[in-house]
Amino acid sequence: MIRPAGVGDVPAIAAIEAACFGTSAWSEGLVTDEVSSERHVVLVTDDLTAYGAVSLAGDVADLDRIAVLPACRGRGLARDVLTALVDRARDLGADRMLLEVAADNTAAIGLYESGGFDTISTRAGYYAGGVDALVMELTIQEWR
Repeated sequence: MIRPAGVGDVPAIAAIEAACFGTSAWSEGLVTDEVSSERHVVLVTDDLTAYGAVSLAGDVADLDRIAVLPACRGRGLARDVLTALVDRARDLGADRMLLEVAADNTAAIGLYESGGFDTISTRAGYYAGGVDALVMELTIQEWR
């Protein structure tokens, strides 16, 4: 089950961040800001093994994060979180969702493409080590 995150979930979300993103992980303070903000939607799995976050600005939702603990990958949790985030963004009036993903992150790219996202541009050298970012977009009203 996927549910909205609360402030009590911050330590677990920060632990997921650390396990998935290492030195690029969001701090507990930043996670708290995300969970507490009216402009952000943060959803977690009931067992706190995965979470996702989007920021909303008018009719656009920016997918900020989807993270699944390494030991729990391959169970469809990322797809479940993505589906819940798109549904929630649509419910809040978003017409489209945007994201950036490292061009060498084939697992994430596959997830997003299978969810209906299309690559609309590339940002050269966007990530550490000079890795390009793919900018992807989903038209929410046409989704599913």
